[in-house]
Amino acid sequence: MPTTDAMFSRAPWRDLPPALVGRLRPRLAEINAELTASVRREVPAYRQPPDSAVGRDVELAGRRSLEQFAELVEDPDRPQEEYAAYFQRLGRIEYRNGRGADSLQAAYRAGARVAARWYTSVARSGGFPADVTFTLNDAVLVHISALSNDAVRGCAAAMGDSDSDVARARLVLAKRLLDPVPPAPGPAAEESLELLATRARWPWPRRVVCVVAPAAASLPDDLDEQTLSLWRGTTLCLVVPAPGGDGPGERLRRAVRAGTAAIGPAVAPEDAMVSLRCARLALRLLPGTPRGGPRGVIDAAEHLAAIHLLSGAPVGDLLAERALQALRHLTPGKAARLADTLDALLMSWRRTAPEVAETLRIHPQTARYRIRQLEEIFGPRLTDPQFRMEAMLALRTRALTGAGNPRA
Repeated sequence: MPTTDAMFSRAPWRDLPPALVGRLRPRLAEINAELTASVRREVPAYRQPPDSAVGRDVELAGRRSLEQFAELVEDPDRPQEEYAAYFQRLGRIEYRNGRGADSLQAAYRAGARVAARWYTSVARSGGFPADVTFTLNDAVLVHISALSNDAVRGCAAAMGDSDSDVARARLVLAKRLLDPVPPAPGPAAEESLELLATRARWPWPRRVVCVVAPAAASLPDDLDEQTLSLWRGTTLCLVVPAPGGDGPGERLRRAVRAGTAAIGPAVAPEDAMVSLRCARLALRLLPGTPRGGPRGVIDAAEHLAAIHLLSGAPVGDLLAERALQALRHLTPGKAARLADTLDALLMSWRRTAPEVAETLRIHPQTARYRIRQLEEIFGPRLTDPQFRMEAMLALRTRALTGAGNPRA
């Protein structure tokens, strides 16, 4: 494969009049606008919005190629190392993004057709001899061959370390998704999550769930490519596409069913840390499981309210002391009965004695008696939305934590 400088030393560059550059440069932006639009239209891999990362890369690559062509017309002997390095790097990036040399070469061909048409038009309108247009077409072919060679070199270099690069990219992606601490300044911090996912060969899903488990035992092999994993101490944290039908999330659920694990709620990939936090809190806080015994799989999405209250339980205790302090002077038994009645009253739809009685399975007259006691104790606060909300949170937290009666 000839070097870039060797290809550009061919005759076409020396047969073009340098004065043509003065006509070309003012039109380069206009040429590039049509060139990039043609690439996006003709090459499926680049059908991305102009303001997307891919769209900006296409615009920059087109601009650099047109600038190089103009400089070669102006001075065919100018060193091309800077451009060669850029286009080889572009080939490396395209390979890591899963597009490779084929898509890049197709983009070059689409761009070359637009550029050749514009170059010819500019030459004719500038009054240059007819043979200049033939030389221009030859120069475009040489230029595209050089760009393709650079792309192939870049792809080949990326292939050499692709396996280790994918492994590193998957680890970095898992940390970026699951670690709330911003990454240290550098290239990794500037890279978008979607681009990092492409380098990691992880198809970017619409929704994900996080799974936490103390070990990776019995994970099915067919989840490997769709599962990101990260160890946090002795806990394995996984990110998988959200369950759907018999998708990977559901297979994962079956795989860990025999062990202790928790699955977080489905969220957007960039919010994976929220799903992870819910799963970890569910595994640590939800009551009702024998200590040290297998739990099976806990679905945190079914217990979000409980997880929210349990994670702030110390604050909930303070809230209970404040909201329910009017019951503190009562005997423990009476305080407990009135707290249960208050809970049923606040949770009822119409807040009537029959509803409360049905919830507590007591006689309606008993319910009316207790409600009158609550009215005497709390007065107009029973109709205050702020108090009602605080009291409901306090009572729910107390029920979840198994706390006793309001402290006397």
